[in-house]
Amino acid sequence: MAHQSSLIAEDIEAYLESHEKKSLLRFLTCGSVDDGKSTLIGRLLYDSKMIFEDQLAALERDSKKVGTQGGDIDFALLVDGLAAEREQGITIDVAYRFFSTDKRKFIVADTPGHEQYTRNMVTGASTADAAIILIDARKGVLTQTRRHSYLVSLLGIRHVVLAINKMDLVDWSQAVFDQILADYRAFAAQIGIEHFTAIPMSALKGDNITEPSPQAPWYAGPPLMRWLEEAPIEDDLREKPFRMPVQWVNRPNLDFRGFSGLIASGVVKPGDRVKALPSGRESTVDRIVTFRGDLPEAVAGQSVTITLKDEIDVSRGDVLAAAGQPAEVADQFESTIVWFDDEPMLPGRPYLLKLGTRTVAAQVTEPKYKVNVNTLEHLAATRLELNEIGVCNLALDAPIAFDAYAENKDLGGFILIDRISNRTVGAGMLHFALRRSQNIHWQALDVSKAARSAAKGQKARVVWLTGLSGAGKSTIANLLEKRLHAEGRHTYLLDGDNVRHGLNKDLGFTEEDRVENIRRVAEVAKLMVDAGLIVLVSFISPFRAERRMARELMGEREFVEVFVDTPLAEAERRDVKGLYAKARAGQLKNFTGIDSPYEPPEHAEIVIDTTKLAPEQAAEQIFAWLEGAFDPGI
Repeated sequence: MAHQSSLIAEDIEAYLESHEKKSLLRFLTCGSVDDGKSTLIGRLLYDSKMIFEDQLAALERDSKKVGTQGGDIDFALLVDGLAAEREQGITIDVAYRFFSTDKRKFIVADTPGHEQYTRNMVTGASTADAAIILIDARKGVLTQTRRHSYLVSLLGIRHVVLAINKMDLVDWSQAVFDQILADYRAFAAQIGIEHFTAIPMSALKGDNITEPSPQAPWYAGPPLMRWLEEAPIEDDLREKPFRMPVQWVNRPNLDFRGFSGLIASGVVKPGDRVKALPSGRESTVDRIVTFRGDLPEAVAGQSVTITLKDEIDVSRGDVLAAAGQPAEVADQFESTIVWFDDEPMLPGRPYLLKLGTRTVAAQVTEPKYKVNVNTLEHLAATRLELNEIGVCNLALDAPIAFDAYAENKDLGGFILIDRISNRTVGAGMLHFALRRSQNIHWQALDVSKAARSAAKGQKARVVWLTGLSGAGKSTIANLLEKRLHAEGRHTYLLDGDNVRHGLNKDLGFTEEDRVENIRRVAEVAKLMVDAGLIVLVSFISPFRAERRMARELMGEREFVEVFVDTPLAEAERRDVKGLYAKARAGQLKNFTGIDSPYEPPEHAEIVIDTTKLAPEQAAEQIFAWLEGAFDPGI
């Protein structure tokens, strides 16, 4: 390394001990494109002597080859490691770097400035204690400056530096600095950033980075490095109520059963009363076990295994909490969501929500509004597009233990995951539980689904026919119901067109309405299956996510997906209702197969090729499959 502490040579143990006792500050750099974020971090690494000699040699070589500073060192290359980043001169992925000074250790996240990589900025900000928001002195406050500042405020980062960079390119004009400061202060007050430190600097030249710059005699504040060394690190997690999401049930033998996890907040000791959530069962802490032996006390930030004096049911995803100050439990919430995905967020579409160690199915039931980051205006919303921020109601398929994000980030922050691709599509913060989640409870019923099915002498099922308009779904479903009825089966047919005359007459054909259309039908089908019926559902149902949601509402082997496979050209040739002709003429928007996609099933139980089978043959084939799948005793 280019610089080493003298203690390394004199007393290595003293050096390691002093290094271990240093506080750690996690911070991020953010702002608009080409504001100098990577250059700033490179300069910090260079000036703190945290570059190995071979790295320095490689940096000098790369600066001449792909740098943007002529023959001078391009400090951004220390952070921009991806080939695409170096070629374009931009940051794409989050880059984490470690450095230290005599006073403190640091982990810095260099986050992208491009709007399309906002998701990566949120990732970097999620663990930060402080934020450096850079502004190019030539450009002033930009849209992405506002967006990142809003996210910094939203994520609860309280320590903020406004780094007005490239002051050398405006001749260190105090008037330029003061105007940018005034513009930013007006915006910051609107989003809740009450205190911040503004520093004029040149990251490339090193002015006001580690030492005060003579170029700005009018600036009396600290250089950036001094601010980083002196910024308070809030360590109030120990003062909050005890919370530990259970990561693993540790059962090495019959005589030991412990619950392992990272303590999110608070302090716990043997003898403390704890409550397992969401079940609400209580017990007393018996031992706090670690690899190095039992502890008399464990605090936030430690990973431990806790054993209890009582044999209560605790599973991965549950939360152990202080019995006197437990977390809340609910399944419906108001939340703020930052949308990461190219595909829009659609209300009613099923996603997976991961909070702590718990993963549950979730739906956005109601987007309340989205936020214009320039004006902070609340805009009406039916969906969220890439990088949009909105306040939405959420509904989960099971209750979870949580704290409001403002009180506990670990138990209030969540991500949303696409159920088919497993992509992380959004991140969010829980505000509070909706009152309805506390006031509505399942009513126990004495007559079960099995009893209703047995009374009808059949096994209740959903037969879900999906395919393009004109594929023949309704015709086949009608013939199948006649066949089942002739055999004495109790059935009901839910047809797409018929349902839109009543239950779904308020829905159109946008993606949002299509999702809600299938969600309602799936819930009705579930109730009919619970009544013991064989339910035939004939809907285009173009999206895999909603068909999967419908399947997961049913019990094991209760959902039979039938793909009525008809090529688009053949369906269009039939065009019994004249819909394709209207769609081709532009008179019918969002028509499946023309200007709205159809996602064919990947694992349908039955595939019907209507170019080879007549409707009567198709219905008979489905009937034969169902009869073979019935329990032999019925």
